[in-house]
Parts: sequence; C-alpha cells; structure tokens
Amino acid sequence: MKIGCVKEIKNNEFRVGLTPDNVRAYVAAGHHVYMEKGAGVGSGFTDNEYVEAGASLIDNAADIWALVDMMVKVKEPLPEEYPLFREGLILYTYLHLAADKEQTDALLEGKVKAVAYETIQEVDGSLPCLAPMSQIAGRLSIQEGAKYLEKKFGGEGILLAGVPGTPKANVVILGGGTVGMNACKIAVGMGANVTILDVNLKRLEELDNRFGSHIQTLVSNDTNVEKAVKNADLVIGSVLIPGGSTPKLFKRKYLPEMKNGAVFVDVAIDQGGCGESSKVTTHDDPIFVEDGVVHYCVGNMPGAVPRTSTIALTNATLRYGLRIAEAGLEEACKKSGVIATGVNCYAGKITNKNVAEALGYEYTGLGELIEG
Repeated sequence: MKIGCVKEIKNNEFRVGLTPDNVRAYVAAGHHVYMEKGAGVGSGFTDNEYVEAGASLIDNAADIWALVDMMVKVKEPLPEEYPLFREGLILYTYLHLAADKEQTDALLEGKVKAVAYETIQEVDGSLPCLAPMSQIAGRLSIQEGAKYLEKKFGGEGILLAGVPGTPKANVVILGGGTVGMNACKIAVGMGANVTILDVNLKRLEELDNRFGSHIQTLVSNDTNVEKAVKNADLVIGSVLIPGGSTPKLFKRKYLPEMKNGAVFVDVAIDQGGCGESSKVTTHDDPIFVEDGVVHYCVGNMPGAVPRTSTIALTNATLRYGLRIAEAGLEEACKKSGVIATGVNCYAGKITNKNVAEALGYEYTGLGELIEG
C-alpha cells in the first residue's frame, strides 16, 4: 500500500503523523511511504532521517494526497485540504466530527474512508489512540492553567501551591477519565487543593484510593459543580463521550459567581467543549475573558509539546495503521472489530452512532457497507 504523511497546517501544530521509526516499520512490511519535505521538522525529525528510514520525499502536499492509498495525519483536515479528498482514500487521523459539520460533509461528499483515532476502542473499553494525547493534555492543562493565573495574563495572581502562611489554589476537575486523572496527578504534585467530580462512583473510588486525602471526590451533578467552581481558582473541563458532542457541564451562569481572574481550561474543546461559554482558541491567541473568568480553549493543546506528543501518539497508532495497510481497510475491519470502531465515514455514509446523533445525520452500520 502507498502511505502518505503531510505537514500539519493547523495553527501552531508541530506534530507529525509518522516518525522515521514508523516509516521503517511500514517499509519493512512491504509498503511505500511518501513524506512531505519538512513534515517532521517541528517534532525534531529531519528529512534525512525519513530518507534513511526508506521514505520518498515530495515537495508538494497535494501530490501526496493524489498519490497515496492511506493518508496518516495528526489533526483533522482543514477546509483548504477538502478539495484533495477523493473516493476510496483512507484517512487515518484525529477527526472530532461531532463538532465539525463542515468537515463531515466534505468527507461524505468525497466518499473518503475516514478512520478516527479518537473512536478506536479496544474490547476493554479503552481508547488506545486517544489515551496518550489525553494524558498530555491533562498534564498540560494544569501547567497552562497555572500560567494564566498569573496577573499579567488576566488571572487573579495566585500560585497553585502557595507558600507557608498563604492559601493554596483550589483546583476543580470536571471528569475523572484519563485527562482528569492526569490533571489531578499534576495538580496534587504541585500542592494545590484538588476537587474532582465524575458521574461514575467506581471511578471516584479508584481516584480516592490512588490520591487519598490529597483530593476531594464528588459526584458530578449541577449542585456540586456549581458549589465547587464558585470557590475555584482553576477549573479543568475534561469530559468525554467517544465520538459524540461533549455535555455542557460548565454553565455560563456560573461565571458571575466565580472569583475575578479565575481560569477555566476546556480540554474537551475538540469535541465542542464542556463549557457553555467556550469557543475554540489557538496557541497564537489562547485565551479570552468572559465575566472576569479567563478561558483557555486551545483546540490542539498537545501541539505545544510536539516531540513528546508525536512519539506518544505514534506509539499507539502504528499497530492499527500497519494492520489496515496489510489487509486493506475492509478486511482489517472484518478481522478486527477494534479497527471497525474507528471508521466514522465510509462510502458517503456516517458509520459512527455518536457522530451521527451529534450532527442529526443518518447512521449506517459499517457491516452493511463492507459485507460481501
């Protein structure tokens, strides 16, 4: 199979879909890899490293889109890439379609075989291709939140850990999944007062057993969320429904009740965000202030640490990509229900229930389209 990888064009996105080691693995399996020149530079990988691994370098991204059977990316395609879609192309990347009708329509019209990292689900319920970026985003959320609590950025001017004789910051984490747990780990490590809320009692028990008296666990409901954020210095939104739109747990009505200069980091913004007041921002212009609350809603947070993020992501995505390349998408899905869970669009149809529900589109089971 012909595998392609182009330079990401999203604002300040320096990650890359394939490392030289990934290229070497595809080539060893008998595939041909085409890399856009300079695609890996932002993550610290030179063109020479890709050539030595067996890739062919091409100057023009459009030429790669036209040539390959499967395009491996990091972030969802942007509108300027939609004209490059074509029937039968396998697109293997993060898509986040529930919050992006325009991209979904373009994929459907182009009859692209769209495989989303974020919905690939193992039999144990885990999301292996989403997990590494969730870990990074969770840890970054506290790092970024601590920075924007500084007065020069509009924050209230409080240090998370405080110092002897001063109060520590109150950190509230909405959602105890992978993002929330990693945010909790860093916030506890920095010495903040941490409250974490989730609807899953078993998950709260696990967090309580792990962090003990260092955190306060609460069942997530409107009353508890409102009380918690009212006294918060930093709120982390880390709620996820795989493939679906994120519920708006952080209400706009909470903002006037919060401290002036408090910070809200919406890690769920890729899926539409868990805050009613959230809107996507970029690394170039990461924050805005509403009712005195600083909002950080960058849609590609892990792009800030591309070397770490690229290696972590491709460690997870390579094995599924190799299986798709070896058998073709249809046979790979017939052999593996796990890979089938990643297929969001196929032959002009939406094949993920959560995406279809979020957009109000018709859902078609993948099995109906690939059988025979």
